[in-house]
Amino acid sequence: MGFNPKNICNFGTLNDACYTKIGLIALQTKTVHLSLLICLFLLCPFLMTAQEFPSNNNAIPATKNDSIDAKAIEQDLGALSRKQTLKDTTFTVRDTVRTDSVKVKKEPLTDKVAYKATDYERISRSKKKIFLYNEAEVIYEDIQINAGEIILDYQKNTVFAKGIKDSSGVYTQAPVFKQGLNEVMPDSIIFNFDSEKALIYGSRVEGAGGQEINLKSEISKRVNDSVVFMSNVKITTSKNLDDPEYYFYARKVKFVPGQKLVTGLTNMYIADVPTPIGLPFAFFPLDKQQSVSGFIIPSPGETRQRGYFLQNGGYYFALSDYYNLAITGDYYTNGSYALRADSDYRLRYKFNGRLSFNFEKILASERGLPDFSERNTYNIRWNHSQDSKASPNSRFSASVNLGSSDFFQQSLNQSNTGNFLTNNFSSSVSYSRTFPGKTPVNVTVAATHSQNSQTEVINLTLPSAQVNVDRIFPFAPKSGSKKGIIQNINFNYSLRANNQYVTTDSLFFTSEMFRDGRSSIQQTIPISTNFKIAKFISATLGANYTENTVFRTIDQSYDEDLGEVVRDTINGIDSYRTYGTSASLGTTIYGIFPFKEGGKIESIRHVVRPNIGISYTPAFDQFFDTFLRPDPNDPTATDLTDEVEFSRFEGSLLGAPSNRESAAVSLGLSNVVEAKVRDKDTAATEEYKKITLLRNLNFRTSYNITADSLRLAPISVSGAIPIIENKLEINFSASLDIYALNSNNRRINRLNINNGGSLFRVTGARANFGYNFSSRDFGNGKDRNTNRSQNQTFAAGGRPDNLFGGGVDITGNSNGLPEDDEDQEEQEVEFYNFKIPWNLRVSYEVSYVNSARQNDIGSHSLVFSGDVELGKRWTVGGSSGYDLANPGFTFTSLQFGRDLESWNLRFNWVPFSTRSSWNFFIGIKGNLLSDIKYDKRRAPDERL
Repeated sequence: MGFNPKNICNFGTLNDACYTKIGLIALQTKTVHLSLLICLFLLCPFLMTAQEFPSNNNAIPATKNDSIDAKAIEQDLGALSRKQTLKDTTFTVRDTVRTDSVKVKKEPLTDKVAYKATDYERISRSKKKIFLYNEAEVIYEDIQINAGEIILDYQKNTVFAKGIKDSSGVYTQAPVFKQGLNEVMPDSIIFNFDSEKALIYGSRVEGAGGQEINLKSEISKRVNDSVVFMSNVKITTSKNLDDPEYYFYARKVKFVPGQKLVTGLTNMYIADVPTPIGLPFAFFPLDKQQSVSGFIIPSPGETRQRGYFLQNGGYYFALSDYYNLAITGDYYTNGSYALRADSDYRLRYKFNGRLSFNFEKILASERGLPDFSERNTYNIRWNHSQDSKASPNSRFSASVNLGSSDFFQQSLNQSNTGNFLTNNFSSSVSYSRTFPGKTPVNVTVAATHSQNSQTEVINLTLPSAQVNVDRIFPFAPKSGSKKGIIQNINFNYSLRANNQYVTTDSLFFTSEMFRDGRSSIQQTIPISTNFKIAKFISATLGANYTENTVFRTIDQSYDEDLGEVVRDTINGIDSYRTYGTSASLGTTIYGIFPFKEGGKIESIRHVVRPNIGISYTPAFDQFFDTFLRPDPNDPTATDLTDEVEFSRFEGSLLGAPSNRESAAVSLGLSNVVEAKVRDKDTAATEEYKKITLLRNLNFRTSYNITADSLRLAPISVSGAIPIIENKLEINFSASLDIYALNSNNRRINRLNINNGGSLFRVTGARANFGYNFSSRDFGNGKDRNTNRSQNQTFAAGGRPDNLFGGGVDITGNSNGLPEDDEDQEEQEVEFYNFKIPWNLRVSYEVSYVNSARQNDIGSHSLVFSGDVELGKRWTVGGSSGYDLANPGFTFTSLQFGRDLESWNLRFNWVPFSTRSSWNFFIGIKGNLLSDIKYDKRRAPDERL
């Protein structure tokens, strides 16, 4: 028998049948080999049975399911087929072990547990625990536990932490449990690493969710890293959790760190005394990143004219992370009401701002009575600022404060002193863009507004546009500095277009206002150069060309039938051009006066800067016309003999040019006197410091060469005398005239000294100074800095230093009283201190008027404000003034403040004037619980 290679069987699977064709040929007989082959063939079934039914005694447990390599069996059977014929054979293979006999144990910890302690670290193998003592610490993943004593059970995967007692028996090193940004400070804690659950005794949470809320509970169960259930919880904003001034006591609490705090039955305790103030449940939002919408609780009160009221109630809308909206209002029982909308917006690195709208409907008396009146007032405020990094070549800004002129005087819900003491309000909205290049061009578009609350006159520019081309040096070298008169020649171009309206409150934004509008375009090209004369004298030459365009002119004529001058308005484009030249010379002279060497004063230096200039402007009489009228000094005259000269540009926005030639010489002299004196803080022979004795003593006047009389203008004198460095400086100014007055108190072309008077006639003078000083000036303390961005009085048009008094907003936070400082709170302050902290702000002003022999004191007043800290957190302050010209006190307000740690108490009183009123406020600090307050006020009497 022979083997044919073409008949090889391919075992695709174990169940495939294989058929082999065998051919018989003559072979040599080998008895021994044949016998062995037969024996092997007979043993094959027994071997395969042994694989299918293993002995129970010899079974070996496996940690995973056994598997048989089918490909290996195929190879063995293929080799066997070479020796014998296999017909229709099917093989079945089974796994030795169907399932595991041992269950896999879950990994107890997924990360390494790090621990340490100061005194000892003891491992008990019998108890399977690790004992840590004194400043112990355990860290596992994002969990950190610090305590005086920690017991780590590595069999149960739990940790127990508690504090220890020091030698005096004081409980110290209380546990601190941290996970991520959450932090809990309990008396003791049991934590399981497997389930991440904890049982906490005496837990303390400060600044829950990034807010000012503090929690203290008897027992807390931590379900996971986001939910904690508590029982018998004290909720407060007090920093002293062990003995808080007040707290809300809740029996059951669900605390979700960083999100919310939900309580069951809750009532308020003050000084551990329960109060009837309580709620069946309460919800505290703790999300610091996003505000929560909600109602704003109003404050009740009573007025004499409008009856009972509810003020500042409404709803707060947390619209997004970038802007919000608060709508509040007031209602009075006589029918008056007010509505307010306030919105803050901010986009980081782009812009931020605040928009506020106020509307009030004011009813006086009762309908049907003779004294009944009704009026509407409003006020709009908008402040917008752009980040300088947002767009380097463009900028948009807005500062708007407009509305009814009497809004702050009539409103009963305005307690800011700066609001009703300010008579002028202004607004500005502008957009500017710079086009960079070899010659940069700047374009600005703006709208401005100014308003006087006394006269109710409103000036509105809507809009105005300005184009400025940067200075150009046509003859300057490409590199290096410019030298000489030619290389320094420069010019620039500017265009300004205005559209202005002058109106009153009653005509604001009506057709009459737009009918009387005036428009103009002004283009200016100044040319100048500068150079040195003899190295010490600076010379400047200049010329100016201006073109003025208006869209409305006025023609004048005399109507004999009416017997009066008639003015006709002519609409259309008209323009006129003006030009002029100027030159000036200036230098600086130094004079040093040395003193004896080694003395207190080393030297005195006098710096003099004289300046002389000349300017020439021709007469532009081509833009003037004339008409005839009767002599106004003769009532019976009928002949047209009086010639009147006028310009059609009179009354336009840019005015009319001058029809008189002008050539004037200007004179100026500036003086500065300084001294070098020995510094008190240095040794006797060490250094000298420079001080200013007289700052900017200036003299200014001009002489008109072309005038036929009164050529010399009054001499103006101004200067400043420093009294205390960076503290007190007296500013003064005066006007001196060399010409005399006639019997009608008019200037005549005669020197005053030749008219029996002195060389100079004082026509006016003014002096003023302001000084801020406090007890810190006499010690080592630091002054409090005024934050202008948060000063509402300054934002309303008042002074940043609250010299005329501060206001009180609806939350009771006073601008006139010093706010808390964290650094000051940390310092120990005695209840009564011999050196009582105080500060005082004083302003003095006096003016003299004698232009027409009045010889009067125009104004003479002393204004002051300050506060005194009588004790720890006790402050008394006030602001007032006295008018010495018209004897009497100016607006006076008194403030009393008590910092109750977690509460604010404020009492403000205006004892007299038309704004006589008082306000009492007590409430919780912070924003989250700001609605828990008591506010009582007496509004000003409108009848006054």
